Amino acid sequence: MDPTTEKESKKVDIYRDTWVRFLGYANEVGEAFRALVPVGMVWASYGVAMAYVSADAVDKGKKAAVAHGDNPGKTTRIAVAVVDTFVWQALASVAIPGFTINRVCAASLYLLGRTTRWPLPVRKWTTTAIGLSTIPFIITPIDRSVDFLLDSSLRKLYGGGEKHE
Repeated sequence: MDPTTEKESKKVDIYRDTWVRFLGYANEVGEAFRALVPVGMVWASYGVAMAYVSADAVDKGKKAAVAHGDNPGKTTRIAVAVVDTFVWQALASVAIPGFTINRVCAASLYLLGRTTRWPLPVRKWTTTAIGLSTIPFIITPIDRSVDFLLDSSLRKLYGGGEKHE
């Protein structure tokens, strides 16, 4: 690998290596606060997360375009990069963790209501704390599961096991 190529491969990916990555977790935070905020704020958190997912997919498409220059199959490679990134991010950053936190919080609120005599505001804040504290524990298992799912399905369609997540 020549020094220029090696240097380019070590470039910071704004969507993976900076604070911008946390925008992908906006909907999990929204779900954790669902019991305390208007539902519109929860949906807005999904908008932020989907904007992050879309921006990352477009970025990976642009990088694929540069990497493949004028080579044959460039359009296909760009499409694969965009689709793979978008599907992976949509599942691993939005859909699965959003559903998971939603269910953890719903179950927590229900169980606190059945097992404690705490006032509703205390139960809601406790539910939010439980939801927020769950986020770090679900990220890696969900990421690995989505990798396995895509490796076992979609990535077989475009061959080579090329990953763009």
